[in-house]
Amino acid sequence: MNTYRTAEIARIFGIHPNTVRLYEEVGLIPKPERKANGYRVFTDFHVEQLKLARTALQVEVLQNGLRKQAIDMIKASSALNFNKAIHLTERYIEQLTREQRNAEEAIAITEKLLSGEYQELSGAILTRKETADLLQISMDALRNWEMNGLLTVKRKQNGYRVYFDEDIRRLKIIRSLRCANYSLAAILRMLNTVTSDPKADIREAIDTPEEDDDIISVCDKLLTSLQYAEKNAQAMLTQLEKMKEQYSANPTL
Repeated sequence: MNTYRTAEIARIFGIHPNTVRLYEEVGLIPKPERKANGYRVFTDFHVEQLKLARTALQVEVLQNGLRKQAIDMIKASSALNFNKAIHLTERYIEQLTREQRNAEEAIAITEKLLSGEYQELSGAILTRKETADLLQISMDALRNWEMNGLLTVKRKQNGYRVYFDEDIRRLKIIRSLRCANYSLAAILRMLNTVTSDPKADIREAIDTPEEDDDIISVCDKLLTSLQYAEKNAQAMLTQLEKMKEQYSANPTL
């Protein structure tokens, strides 16, 4: 049986010793035994468990409870409940597949809206409330999208905002992509790209942050992140099967 000190575990994974202690504190790895001097003694099981946790959290997909599912899976494995951990991982993979399908469907809808396939020209001029009601979104969502530059709204002489057919089409695109959990930054990037180049690849535009972006979130490259998370989840499933076989009887081996 191999044993490790906190600093050695940290060095294996290239993390700070405090991170190892944090993983222990929140239950992502089991509490190690301690020597008479109080020093923690980690085992090979801790190494495998920490590897599993790091893989699970490498891509932090947050929508629809995905992060919680990953945390629950890690904690189940930490408690040696491998059957539960495997079941949770399989459910996690199914959810990731659904999220990818939703993301792809939103792009397909966007392509059709941009091509004019879904365009219904009414000629109507709508108020903000009428627009929100038509699209079944909140007025706060409309304000937020406008404040973040996704839409520039015309105003009447009295200062009231008015929405035309082209605005409605753009808002339908935004709504569809937001429902699939694309970030506002990713949507704005895509809209700006197709405005300057109508033949641009929508999928590439929405999934490729600019090099000079200060902060890039997972949802700024949603398609890539979901695919990466699913790949990691498949690796976790394989690892859990091996851990179940090796550590079910004695986690210290």
